[in-house]
Parts: sequence; structure tokens; C-alpha cells
Amino acid sequence: MKKSVIVIIVLVVLAAIAFFSGKSAYNKMVTLEQDVDQSWAKVEVQYQRRMDLIPNLVNTVKGYAEHESSTFENVTRARAGLSDAYNQARELDNATPADANSFDTYNQAQDKLKSALGIYVNAVREAYPDLKANEQFLGLQTQLEGTENRIATERGRYTDVVKEYNVAVKRFPANIWAGMFGFSAKPQFKADAEAAKAPQVEF
Repeated sequence: MKKSVIVIIVLVVLAAIAFFSGKSAYNKMVTLEQDVDQSWAKVEVQYQRRMDLIPNLVNTVKGYAEHESSTFENVTRARAGLSDAYNQARELDNATPADANSFDTYNQAQDKLKSALGIYVNAVREAYPDLKANEQFLGLQTQLEGTENRIATERGRYTDVVKEYNVAVKRFPANIWAGMFGFSAKPQFKADAEAAKAPQVEF
């Protein structure tokens, strides 16, 4: 057999290996990227649920407090902080794992909103002890607590799928195909130093 024929056969075999290897790597990365996007969408659903519940909570407290003859400064201040955090979170929309900067900014706003909500609820509990027995207030609190648990769960799942995706696009030789096909690592949640501190309300 001529050398040229052998060379052609070898090249064809190498090309076939490269094709099927690239196809396999591409399909795997597409699947993992879809998993990341789906997981992030579930986190956003829970963020939105919290956003929808907050106005109901505030209105319930305001309705209960209407009969109070005096305004509690700490509740007013806490409500203002909650309102600012709520508006900031609403303004930051359409964050995706594809844009690391907007992703971080969006999640920082959500962390601030969670902290402001905790401060507000604690202030209300202290200022209006009887409100703790109000059925509507308790129902909203239960829903909010459930939402926070769902957020934590979905964020944990997101962390897992992003880890799997990032390993896939960084590991050799898949990282070569990832670079060729435009797949890059996705951002993870960053720990908020303030989030570890329990909200405190001082009188």
C-alpha cells in the first residue's frame, strides 16, 4: 500500500475521531448549559415570589397600624429601608449567568432585600406585639419563610449544576472544544459577608 494512501486513511480516521469527539463534547456542554439556565430560572421564580409577597406584608402591617396613635420611628425607618431595597431589586431585571457583572449585582440586590425584610419584620414584631397573633400577618410570614427556604434550595441546586458545567468546560480536552464553540465558565453565588449576620433592631 502506498504511503499516500496510508496517510489519507490516517487523516480520515483522525478527522472522524475529532468530529465525534467534538460532537460529543458540544452536545454535553449544550445540555449542561441548558441545565444551568433552567436552574437559574427556578431561582428567579422564587425571587419573584418574595417580591410579590412583600407589598402584601407591608400593607397588612400598615392596615393594622392605622389605629395606632403614634408612629414608631424604627418601623418607619425599617419600612423605608425595605422600600429602597425592594425598588433596587425591581430595577435590576433580566440578570443571567451569561453576564457575570449583572448576575453579581442582581444577587447583591436580592441579598440586601432579604436583610432589609428581616430588619422590617423584627421591627414590626417589637413595635406591634399583638400583630404576631394576626392571622393574615402570620400567613404572610409563613409564606415568606417558605419562600426563603425555596430560594436557598434552588440556589443550592444552581450551585451544583454550575459546578458540573464549569468542570465540563474547563477539563482537558473538553476545554479546547469549549473555547472553539464559545462555552465559558458560569458565575457562582458569592457569599455576602453581611448575610451571615443576624439583623438587629435597636430601640
